[in-house]
Amino acid sequence: MMRQMREATKPIMLFTAAAFVALMVFQWGMDITGISSGGFGEIGRVNGDAVTYDAYMASYRNLYDQIQRSQEEPVTSQQNLEIENAAFDEVVNQILIYQELDKRGITVTAEEIRQAAQYSPPADLRPQFTLENGQFDIQGYQTFVSQLPQDQLLLLEAYYRDVIPRGKLLRQVSSGIFLSDSELWQRWQDENERVSIRFVPLNPATRYEDSDFPIPADEVEAYYESHEDEFEIPAQATLKVVVMGKAPTAADTVASADRAQAVRQEILDGADFAEVAARESSDQQTASLGGDLGVFPKGRMVASFDSAVFATPAGRLTQPIKTGFGYHLIQVDERWGQDSAQARHILIPIARTDESEIAMLTRADSLEDMGAVMPLEEAAANLGLTVQTLAISESFPFVAGAGQITEGSDWAFEQAEPGDVSPVFENGEAFYSVELVSSEEAGILPLVDATGAIESTLRFERKMDRAIQDGEAIVARVEAGEALVNVAADLELEVRNAGPFSRTEFVPGMGRQNAAVGAAFGLPVGGLSGVVATPANAFIIEVLDHTPADNIAWQDQLEQQRQALVAVRQQQRLQEWIGALRAAATIVDRRADVLQPADEDAVPQMPMVF
Repeated sequence: MMRQMREATKPIMLFTAAAFVALMVFQWGMDITGISSGGFGEIGRVNGDAVTYDAYMASYRNLYDQIQRSQEEPVTSQQNLEIENAAFDEVVNQILIYQELDKRGITVTAEEIRQAAQYSPPADLRPQFTLENGQFDIQGYQTFVSQLPQDQLLLLEAYYRDVIPRGKLLRQVSSGIFLSDSELWQRWQDENERVSIRFVPLNPATRYEDSDFPIPADEVEAYYESHEDEFEIPAQATLKVVVMGKAPTAADTVASADRAQAVRQEILDGADFAEVAARESSDQQTASLGGDLGVFPKGRMVASFDSAVFATPAGRLTQPIKTGFGYHLIQVDERWGQDSAQARHILIPIARTDESEIAMLTRADSLEDMGAVMPLEEAAANLGLTVQTLAISESFPFVAGAGQITEGSDWAFEQAEPGDVSPVFENGEAFYSVELVSSEEAGILPLVDATGAIESTLRFERKMDRAIQDGEAIVARVEAGEALVNVAADLELEVRNAGPFSRTEFVPGMGRQNAAVGAAFGLPVGGLSGVVATPANAFIIEVLDHTPADNIAWQDQLEQQRQALVAVRQQQRLQEWIGALRAAATIVDRRADVLQPADEDAVPQMPMVF
């Protein structure tokens, strides 16, 4: 399957969609219902309307191309599965939208199309008519439209005939969104008001001995019975797993070092550093600048890079310097003692060579072929691979060296019987194959296994109660005139400083957006809180400084803030609306029946894009 998937997807990597419109639900420019489609015909239904193969494949192609353009590596089989499911969901959404347009009687007039074609160009065309000052060249665009041949005008008309009704529907769905000035001001305050504090963490979990808080068995049992949902366990499976990581080998590292030496020699022989950087460097941000890193102080770069820069005379080309990014060739243009430097670099990544890549793929193919006719341990032994036996849960199928093995988990829980060996699956980190040893359905953790966790929970509650009592005594001493730092030192408690921070920021040692952070903003400068408990700790807080949010700055950006948040609310409303449509719809997915090969040796029908 893994080899077949690679062979079947190869044409996709060469495919370039000529004029497919963006995937956002209200931006599709052509009819996706595929009424006149051929191919496999119907692969599902939405409220009785067909989900056609052609519509599905159009969505699949577009998503696949987007993913492939965003990464250098080929799309993995796990990504491909995610793309297939997303493509089907997208077509379902489109059909639901068409049904809603028809239900609401939303149409478009010829005058609306004419006005849109004149003044509202498709998003893909707008950059072509943007002037140097950033303004849109409306006259140039209108001249362009007036010169379009008839067939292109018909395509443009079809685009607006589809998009304009969607815009009307979007306005209906998202109408009534109102953001008051008070709400916007509160958001601005949350992000811009800042405080600095001194605080004492009471640390109940570690400050008190467990032995001081015995937990009776009847309390454990009572907690278990009243919190049964906390002890639900997902389905479990025991697997034998073979992992073939994609990380470069030692030989690949040597090959990259040799490549770096060859590039260095080319520069020493007279090649222009900037031209070579543009051609060879994998640092995309600096390659187009001839490798220029600008001026930077000592200590900014990773240690080995930094040491080389500040030990190399200006104008000298370094030997290849290895970092976690690869091999760097560095040329120091200027250096100001040990303070700062200006340098250029060429980054040669440590990556698999073509030969190494082919060898890895061949080995994966061999594992799959042998796994089809023999136990996984035997197949692995023939290839010198290691088999590990481990348990995974359906909710978190993680394997060291391979990360999340979503496809392998789905296969183990949905298709396999004990003793079955899977195809070779691929994700971003590795190729892997699994053999199902055994599986258990989801259930409830027995009381005997849950007892330890319950005792810990109840014991922490008692420790927190003790911490609050002790904290109240501390607050009383401070209110009586003692300094917080002195009382804390007397009780061997740590005093920490934090800030300035806003309500939305993470505060080291305290957390994010919890009761303690909120309490800090409710106190005046010099004010002392009571004991403030959070789920994980308890604190006493003293405010050192407070900077209010700037009301004038808020007024200056108010409309931009309002527009941005309205756009967010529109998207939220749209997602909720689509979700409600899907929940009420009758959706039939027949892909598993229609697109699967008739026999195991047949090449799978997905993905076929040629």
